[in-house]
Amino acid sequence: MNFQIRRATSGDLLFARELTCQNMLRYYIQYDLLWQDDAFDVAWAGRDNWLIVGEHQTLGYFSLSHDARALYIRELQIAPAFQGQGAGSWAIDQVIDMVREQRRPALRLTVFENNPAKNLYQRKGLQVQGKDECFLRMQLDISTAVL
Repeated sequence: MNFQIRRATSGDLLFARELTCQNMLRYYIQYDLLWQDDAFDVAWAGRDNWLIVGEHQTLGYFSLSHDARALYIRELQIAPAFQGQGAGSWAIDQVIDMVREQRRPALRLTVFENNPAKNLYQRKGLQVQGKDECFLRMQLDISTAVL
């Protein structure tokens, strides 16, 4: 499947919120965290959001923020029907290209410690930098070769 990205609009908020809740709710329940639609909506409004599309359908999205030290993946969500088909890996490659284009020193993200996505992130060169409660903090230094 060929993948592309396009900037998300405010009209894509509902899709992103529902997909994130669907994919992440089990972790929220497991760790006794409270999912809040309003909090998601506020975060969405302050981030750089991109849809992942393929074959005329939306497969998922990623959400970014940045500071002087890094570009941060705040969300990377793939619809369950499309997981395991390379869209997540491809999306990470696109973000790594953005990190390079913006000349940021690192790519960072946080992932639930028991989320299998951490294996994908490790394959892409991100390394665990620390642990906070139920989360792993991961980073790819931009000088690191990417697989």
